[in-house]
Amino acid sequence: MSLRQYEYALAVAEHGSVTAAAELLRVAQPSMSQQIRGLERELGVKLFDRTPTGLVPTAVGHAFLREAEVAVSASRRARATARAGADELVGELVVAAQMGFGTRQLPGALGALRRRFPRLEVTVFEEPSSAELDRLCRRGVLDLALMAECEGTPDDAHHLGYEEFVVVLGAGHRLLAADRVELRELAGEPWVRFDRDSALDRVLRNVLRDNELTPVTAARVSQTATAARWAAQGLGVTLVPASAVPHGYEHLVRPVSPAVPQPVIAVLRQGAGPAETALLELLRQEIWSGSVPSSLLAH
Repeated sequence: MSLRQYEYALAVAEHGSVTAAAELLRVAQPSMSQQIRGLERELGVKLFDRTPTGLVPTAVGHAFLREAEVAVSASRRARATARAGADELVGELVVAAQMGFGTRQLPGALGALRRRFPRLEVTVFEEPSSAELDRLCRRGVLDLALMAECEGTPDDAHHLGYEEFVVVLGAGHRLLAADRVELRELAGEPWVRFDRDSALDRVLRNVLRDNELTPVTAARVSQTATAARWAAQGLGVTLVPASAVPHGYEHLVRPVSPAVPQPVIAVLRQGAGPAETALLELLRQEIWSGSVPSSLLAH
């Protein structure tokens, strides 16, 4: 077995077709088919089933591909580390941004990183659920995660600053007249909420509980930008990180009292390489709310 065979199998699984995978990797289709068949013979198992919609991994194939992805990612990282000394960092950098954190900061940092290492490819998982984040970690493909500090935060996490949560109101809402919204004034309001297993909904549940509010759920969404847009249309109010408010909706946003600050941390994979280390330093240079909010100092 070879890493090239692993890469071929992963490409076929992603695109559902040997032809499409061969075109992507710029390999002759007969050669790729031969490599996949050879891999199956060597393993003694069938990796793919042919269906009307294309090739689909078998149950054994799924298990094999998970491990193959870890092996291919490790190989790419090893090559990137070896070339970093020559200022030729290549390969893939995988980043997860939880809860909409870094919406304004991450693009600037990634832009600077790509200018420094133009051959580096970056994949960003935006607002993964807790289950998705756990899956990425278990697969060993995640290089850096932006997330909220919590009880289970690793000791080697890197503090970047704070994200302040704000309320998004519908056009013409009575509370837009205020410069700051008292959370208890939102009693009885319908809420645009988030997936039940998401970190965002956990923050919202805690805020509602702490302010003795009983939520009326109008809708559930998976993305902060969607929540803000739906709230702007009057479907309900929502609470999102200030940096995640889409452009053009700022006039419908108000800070809340008591404030809802969330510490933002970056967690790097064990044995972090030069790409994720460089990205961390660039994120530190972005503008975050770096000081501890007074509301926290009062506790």
